[in-house]
Order: sequence, then structure tokens, then C-alpha cells
Amino acid sequence: MAEENDNLKNGLYLIGIGPGDVGLLTNEAVEVAKHATHRRYEAYTASWPSEQLSLLQEKIGSIEKVMRPEVEKPQELLDLAQNDSVALLIVGDPLQATTHIDLQLQAEEKGIDCHVIHGISITNLVTGAIGLSNYKFGRQTTLTYPYSGWVATSPIETIAVNMFLGQHTLALLDLDPTGLGVGNQIPMSPKSAANSIISALQKLEEMVEDYPEDDEIALMKKAAFSALIERPLEEIAVVLCSDMGCKDQKITLTDIASLADLSGGRMNCLVFPGTTGDVEEKALLRWSKEE
Repeated sequence: MAEENDNLKNGLYLIGIGPGDVGLLTNEAVEVAKHATHRRYEAYTASWPSEQLSLLQEKIGSIEKVMRPEVEKPQELLDLAQNDSVALLIVGDPLQATTHIDLQLQAEEKGIDCHVIHGISITNLVTGAIGLSNYKFGRQTTLTYPYSGWVATSPIETIAVNMFLGQHTLALLDLDPTGLGVGNQIPMSPKSAANSIISALQKLEEMVEDYPEDDEIALMKKAAFSALIERPLEEIAVVLCSDMGCKDQKITLTDIASLADLSGGRMNCLVFPGTTGDVEEKALLRWSKEE
């Protein structure tokens, strides 16, 4: 039982393992994972490089991968946590996704102790790394694959509104072309991201003329959409951030028209700068060539 295992109590342990490098885990994360009776690696909201995952297993012991069904319908995890210690290893910080907050709430409702060990998240790593002020970031979004021909415009709507307000946008990239979260993940490449952005812009252009004008917020959104649609792709700056937090991370300042030509890395995300101050502009220019 878990109580006999170095005094680690029964319950669910949501452990943030950071962006993709064993060296970035906290000592607490390593020790708790090592002494847990059961270890599960949540691999559908994000993923780690395979070689780093192997190094992690050398440190803490064997890990079983779980996907979307096991996390969103977590009866097995919760049943185990009733009588043993269960470590759920989550890329980044464990409470950055509502999926894991819901899991925490379900555990608490069943009287299961749920412990959270925070890790480095892409949401705070990227902003500091590229040199943009964290205070000037607006709402975050995720660019998705087109599922069965369906193109989501909500990500580009978020980017448009943020830009209109002078705010920067962090856009995470989809991992699963199927949308089911059950198979091997295929992190979105810069080329796929560029195609997603262009498709969403085209769809938004078709929608904007009939967009409602019911109130001031709706009018502002329509103005924001129109402003972004009218800009040439070559004039819409974007920062490609690849494998952040890993030893081979890359940061590249480019534009939407050129994004598809970049190689990227194993895991990528994008930042769309809004209005930049002098220091921010100087910081961004450091990344104007792919290293």
C-alpha cells in the first residue's frame, strides 16, 4: 500500500513534468513520482520527446501511457487512488488544462485526496523567452486541425481581437488530427499551422459581412475581424517557438506567408505580437533569422 511506500499517502497526485526535459522537473515531482504505487503519463494534451521520457523512467520507474478516454472518464484512476498512490504525469503544469481541473474536482467529490505539484508551463516559458511583456498578452487560443473538412474560426477570431486591442496572443498547436485523443499524437507542423490560419481567415472573410452588430462588443469584434482580413499575410508577424524548454529550442520571427517554409521542431507554438514597445521590438528582432 502507498502508506508503506516512504510515507506517500493514498490519493491522486497531479504532477507537472515541465515542457520536455528531465532536468526541469522539481525535486518534489521526481520524489513523489518515484514513490507512487502507480504512474500514468497523460499523452493526449501534450507530449514529451521519447528520449527524455526514457530518461524519466530511469529516474522514477516504469510509466503507463493514458489517453483522452482514461482522463476524461477517469473511473479506473479514481478507483486506484482510493487505496493506493497514483501519480498522473502531465506535460507542463497540471492545472493549465480544464481537463485536469475537472479530474481534481471529481477526486475531491469522491473524498480522494488530490495533490498538485506544479511544473513549468509553456504559457509562462514562452513569454519570457521571446521578450514580450507578460502583462500585454490577451486571451490564449489553440489552432486545430480541420476535422472532416470543418475549419474552426474561433482561434483566428481570438487573434484578431487581441491584435485590435494591441495585445499579444499565444497560440498552442493541435496534436491530434482525428480530434479523438486515442492514438499516436502528430504535433502540428508550421506548414499545417499556416494552412489552418489561411483557411480560417478565408472562412472568417465569408462570415464577417453578416456578423451581428447587436452591441458595442459585437461591433468591436467585427472591426477587429475586418482589420485582420484586410492585412496582407506578409504583414502579419508571428513568432514560431519550437521545443521550448529543451536544449534544442528554436525561436524564429517570421510572417504568416513564410511560416510554412520553416522546419519547426517536435512541438511548436506560435506567438502573434500585438502593439510592441521599443524594448519589445528590439527583443523580437533577435529572432528574425532561423538559427
